[in-house]
Amino acid sequence: MPELVQIRPRDHTRPPPPEPVVDLGETPPQGPRVYLETLGCQMNEADSALIIGQLQASGYTRVPDPAAADVILINTCAVREKAEERVYGRTSQLLRHRRDNPDLIFGITGCMAEHLRDKVSERAPHISLVVGPDSYRGIAALVDRARAGDQVIDITLDKAEVYEGLDGVPEDDGVSGQVVIQRGCDKFCTFCVVPFTRGRERGAPPREILRGVHVLAERGYREVVLLGQTVNSYRWEDVTFAALLRAIAEVPGIARIRFTSPYPVDFTEELIDVMASTPAICPQVHLPVQSGSDRMLEAMRRGYTRGEYLGLVDRLRAKIPDIALSTDIMVGFCGETEADHQDTLSLVRAVRFDSAFMFRYSDRGITFASKRLNDDVEDAVKARRLQEVIDLQEGFTRASHAARVGRREQVLIGQIAKRGDRLVGRTARFQSVLVPLGRGRPGELVDVEITGSTGHSLIAS
Repeated sequence: MPELVQIRPRDHTRPPPPEPVVDLGETPPQGPRVYLETLGCQMNEADSALIIGQLQASGYTRVPDPAAADVILINTCAVREKAEERVYGRTSQLLRHRRDNPDLIFGITGCMAEHLRDKVSERAPHISLVVGPDSYRGIAALVDRARAGDQVIDITLDKAEVYEGLDGVPEDDGVSGQVVIQRGCDKFCTFCVVPFTRGRERGAPPREILRGVHVLAERGYREVVLLGQTVNSYRWEDVTFAALLRAIAEVPGIARIRFTSPYPVDFTEELIDVMASTPAICPQVHLPVQSGSDRMLEAMRRGYTRGEYLGLVDRLRAKIPDIALSTDIMVGFCGETEADHQDTLSLVRAVRFDSAFMFRYSDRGITFASKRLNDDVEDAVKARRLQEVIDLQEGFTRASHAARVGRREQVLIGQIAKRGDRLVGRTARFQSVLVPLGRGRPGELVDVEITGSTGHSLIAS
């Protein structure tokens, strides 16, 4: 019988041993082959890069084809409904590769680890490794144990782990790179699993963040995206998020700075002033609202009212007139009435977001809402309300793109389009632009005239 290994809580009385820093420019050594799929948000993408960096430093080689792998890892997200079934379904699909490689190991990492720890032996016995988001520093040793025949579970949440000193190996365009400045969350919105799956909020030291930005700049990246669950609540001793942005803007080679996702309550006047006065900081903010109803915002424990949110939008637009705003909108939360839904629609009309992520509430099993509130909005009603929000926002998204036609925009070229006939870049407002071949190369900032729009992308000449 394989040994079930439950990892004990970490000892913080001694610092962890130093880990090797991966040189992203080196060809990884040939060794056991690992295939990694990433589900979910940008934070998961950054974590996947960290996982691969640690595995490559220990002799593993990443492969793009699961058929060639000795280890298959799925880095999971627990935010949306049916996430658990999606994980089981995907690993079951990939199980066919065990016909050619009987020793193939399956592992689950990320936010679903907490959900799966007590279920894998019954629901998915082929999964022999379950690793939470605070355990990647030792991921290679955990994979080694699974390959040796152990059933390994490490979901320990670590109040101190920010992966200081470690660099990831991302799969990106080499133009826009990510730096995680904060992990976990202290907000405890009633619908959200993040504090339970990623632990409490903790920020990385400013020196570590700047080191990560310098690493990207030295490798030719032109844009840095700062990541955190509530990124603008970052504070390290007397260093505010605004002060951190000012310091990053001084790093040579970095032309653009973005951050996601800020929390409305923590959007200070200092931060707005720094955004308005620092050219490298893009005039674009993703500002989750969730609902336009004060009653729903209170039930969600968001910490702000509809009026306060709209006031923030007004302050941002007053100091950064051409700012692009996107948001998250949830319909069908516990107890939501038709009047609450109409409040959300009216807020969308009032703000006219440039884009939005829209979804319906789903019970995540471990949240306050799941345990204490009644998920009483019928599925058909949720579906209808969601479609109404989508239809309304679609008009504003198309109008936002159409309004740029005839303007000159500075575009950061990211890569060649999949069809190979155009370049793909983004404006400072985060709108995608299709640029003719020959107008620039990846990593270059080019001035173009916007001549058309597909409704979701701009077309340049």
